[in-house]
Parts: sequence; C-alpha cells; structure tokens
Amino acid sequence: MMHQGCSSEEGTQEMGKLKKRDRDASSPSAALLGHPRSQDNLPVFLFPTELMFYAQQRSSHRRVLTFYNPYSFLLRFKMLCTSPALYTVVEAEGSVRARSCVDIVVRHQDVSPRNWGRRDRFKLEVWGGGQRGTREIWAELKGGEEGERPLETPQGRAAPPGGSSAMLSPGDLNPGRGRDPSLFALYIIVGLVCITFLMLPLHNEPSTLVPVHIHVTVMQKLVCAYVLGLLTMVFLR
Repeated sequence: MMHQGCSSEEGTQEMGKLKKRDRDASSPSAALLGHPRSQDNLPVFLFPTELMFYAQQRSSHRRVLTFYNPYSFLLRFKMLCTSPALYTVVEAEGSVRARSCVDIVVRHQDVSPRNWGRRDRFKLEVWGGGQRGTREIWAELKGGEEGERPLETPQGRAAPPGGSSAMLSPGDLNPGRGRDPSLFALYIIVGLVCITFLMLPLHNEPSTLVPVHIHVTVMQKLVCAYVLGLLTMVFLR
C-alpha cells in the first residue's frame, strides 16, 4: 500500500511538469524563437530592393544583400528562394545583433542563355522581440553586361526590364557623373547621415545615452535604409 501511494504522488508531480511545459510553450519567450503566434508586423530593412545578374559580366554573378537591424533586440532570419537550385546563398540563416547589420551573399549558379530574362523571388523571414516580419525581393538574369541593351533570349525576344519605372534606380543618383569628386563626397556624406539615423533608437524606445528629442520613427529609418541601399548599388557599379 505504501508503494502505491508513492507511485500516485510521482504521477501527480509528472502531470504538473507537463502542464508547466505547455504553459512555457505559449509564453512570450517562445515567441522570441519564432513561435507561430507572434505578430507578423515587424518592418524589415533589406537592401538593395532587387538583384540584377548579367550573363556576360562575371562580377555581377555575385550580389550582396544588406540586412539592417535598427531595433533594440536581436533578430533571427532565414532566406528562402523559389529556385534554390539556381542560387547559392551564403549564411542563409543567422541572427543580427541590435542596431547592427549583416551581409547576405547571393551567387547565381547558371547564367546560360536558357535562363536569360528569368525572374525568381527571394523572401527573408525575420523574427525577434515577440514579432515577425517578411520581405520579398526579385532577382533577374539578363544577357550582356550592365548598362548595355539586353541581348536576345533563345526565344528571339529581348529580356524584359527588371523593375517598375516608378522606382528609383542607381542611374537616378549617378547620371553620368559617377567620377565627379564633389558628387562622390556628397554620396559619402548622405551615406553617413543615413547610417547615423539607422543607429538612433526609435521614438518609443527608452535610452539613457540619446536624448528623447532626437529619437526617430520607423518611417524615417525606412527612408534612410532605402537611400543607403541605392548608394550601395552606386558604389558597387
């Protein structure tokens, strides 16, 4: 009879551990690990806004995506692609510390004519601070070299353009004056200002080092990150 009482008590304790484990799985700490119940409303800062590869320009077969984390908490990320056989992504999964950035290298593995004009989609999944976010960008392979008229595809038609005409391009920032020293200095100053804005805390984040009146908004950081992405494309040309 004494042995049966001990077994019953052990069973009750084990049941209590299982219930506690279930409660922990639904706690906020689980959301930090990318729990499905976390909110999908986190703005994602990933630049440039598209990837352009050129078959005849070997240096363009490798592109760099910069992922910024302007928040006060660590972010984890994972890069997905609709055609993983055509691309190699260096460090497709990882984490970014608060107010830091990381470079994600994308290499095109098949620049043969059969893929000219092909458009593929990448998606970056991000989670941290109890929130989630996603960002999609397009990748396209063109014939010829950057700045040239697209070569004819095997089907006898030119490769389609790689983006909307309403979006700004590096050419808008560099209309034939990329070697002007004064213009280059202006780009450097604008880039430093954008980086400074990205490192500032958000208006709703407490900080003992930065005065409240110079905290910035998410929209301001989005604009600065977009401009910095365009400048990065200009410098890589």
